[in-house]
Amino acid sequence: LTGMAGVYFVAAQASLRGLIASPTSRSAMAADLLITDGECKRAYSVQVKTNKVTFGFWLMGKRCREMVSPALVYVLVNLKREGPEYFVVPSKVVAGKIKVSEASKTRKQTWFSLYRKEIEQYRDAWGIFEK
Repeated sequence: LTGMAGVYFVAAQASLRGLIASPTSRSAMAADLLITDGECKRAYSVQVKTNKVTFGFWLMGKRCREMVSPALVYVLVNLKREGPEYFVVPSKVVAGKIKVSEASKTRKQTWFSLYRKEIEQYRDAWGIFEK
């Protein structure tokens, strides 16, 4: 449910900025939202990653390192008590900043993480959707 809450928070923020945001089906690859401007001249696939407990990093998918497009944007959300915070990051930036932590004795899976300190400059960077 945390993930869906993030999707709807992002859709609301996009709508407040005059954009049209439509959630996709849960099985859509790499797109939780489709966002376009009011004139349908610019369209974006948006992948939303949401945290409710830990706020220093997001777990990403392995394919984040390969899926790069000017039309693919990640919105990383932290659902904090004082209100949500958003990091609006181009896919090219995400692909270059993924950190890989190999599986170990204490962790059975390989993690692909994106750390907040690596993307701080993209906090509230909603202007990405105006380019």
